[in-house]
Amino acid sequence: MECLAIGSLPYDNPQKAIAIVQNYFSEIPFWPQLAKVSKNEDMSFQFLEGMPSFFMPEDADFRFDTENEQFFNDVEEFLSDYENIIKNKDYKLLEKFRISENFSSTFKPFLEFIKKNHCKYAKGQITGPFTLTAALTDKKGQSAIYDDTLRELTVKILSLKALWQITEIKKAGATPIIFIDEPTLTQLGASSYLTISRKEVIPMLKEISDIIQNNGGICGIHCCGKCDWTVPIDAGINIISLDAYSYAQNLSLFHENIKTFLEKGGKIAWGITPTKDKKALENANLDILDEKFKKAVNYLTKKGINEKLIMDNSFITPTCGAGSLSDELAEKAMKLTFELKERYNDN
Repeated sequence: MECLAIGSLPYDNPQKAIAIVQNYFSEIPFWPQLAKVSKNEDMSFQFLEGMPSFFMPEDADFRFDTENEQFFNDVEEFLSDYENIIKNKDYKLLEKFRISENFSSTFKPFLEFIKKNHCKYAKGQITGPFTLTAALTDKKGQSAIYDDTLRELTVKILSLKALWQITEIKKAGATPIIFIDEPTLTQLGASSYLTISRKEVIPMLKEISDIIQNNGGICGIHCCGKCDWTVPIDAGINIISLDAYSYAQNLSLFHENIKTFLEKGGKIAWGITPTKDKKALENANLDILDEKFKKAVNYLTKKGINEKLIMDNSFITPTCGAGSLSDELAEKAMKLTFELKERYNDN
């Protein structure tokens, strides 16, 4: 069994963040998202570099100017670039959509860590298309999820950001694992998104997942709340990542789908270390988390899923990103995640 991290850390120093990776996630390193270094590393902005007509005004509440005449020219050029990259494998053109150091202070040292330590796997991430299109708006204040063009552009820019990470991680010598971070998946079917159905969301996820897997990557999805887990499973995701500290029973509602998912080689990333509940994390120790993990797995075994099948296809993770925690609590969460993984490997 191995451990993974979700992505965000609270540090304002990239070297300190990479040290956390080295200490606790050397087997499957990840590149930390550090919003304290720059707002560009916030998950709402980090992957929009190169998006047509996207901008971040200081004094406005919109993000796209679709009424600008230049918008349609920018879209046409972008879609042409996308076609050449995806279909014609023009990876020189892919550099146009790289994640620059202005949008990630840790990606370069992350790659250096992979090379130096000859890592077999390494984890990257993108914001999920549903989450991002729900968060961004046009000039009229309408969410991008309701605009077909903006929805398509968002899926495609995220696909290119994932693909660029894959090419860089592979060059560094590791197999890429790319997580799609989709916290808004918990709102699918809720009143705020009543007109958006799984029929709209599954193709968005599948387009990105297919590109990741067709280019030698492994695709995971992270959602830190109750959700319909058949959505990512039907989209062809390889790893599902949940907040198993608080919502493990929710996963068991889909036990038949989960059983088939595991039998076909799917994996579960169990978010056992509570990064969303600071009080719980302050009180947490290895024995408490061990009991939480056993209880989470038991929800599935009681539904008839073989325990060995589950354990053979499991990762240990924090429940969510650690960006909102203090430096000390974030390190405690990472250390506990590592130690729980080690406990199961020693047994």
